[in-house]
Amino acid sequence: EDCGWDGGDCIEFNTKYPSCKVQSPSLVGNGDCQGGDYNLEGCGWDGGDCIGFNQKYPNCQVRYPYKVGDSKCDGGKYNTEECGWDGGDCTDFNMKYPGCNVS
Repeated sequence: EDCGWDGGDCIEFNTKYPSCKVQSPSLVGNGDCQGGDYNLEGCGWDGGDCIGFNQKYPNCQVRYPYKVGDSKCDGGKYNTEECGWDGGDCTDFNMKYPGCNVS
């Protein structure tokens, strides 16, 4: 309010998501599911971007949900059963190298 809601740019955002406190409001609803504070009810599950992800992988807790299913096998928490083996990206790797755990 003290800064005029960024010259009016943030009025619609603040009206739609009054309890959403994120670093970059422009990322909310941009088509990519952001993690952390963006993927919370107060931010509308990242402006709706994370609804499908949350339904498909309800127990997948990763920093960058948009990396799940991006055609690149990411290790660590992404390559887990909860995250669908990185949305299927790691299936071939896991078959070729069973027991190989890359962080």
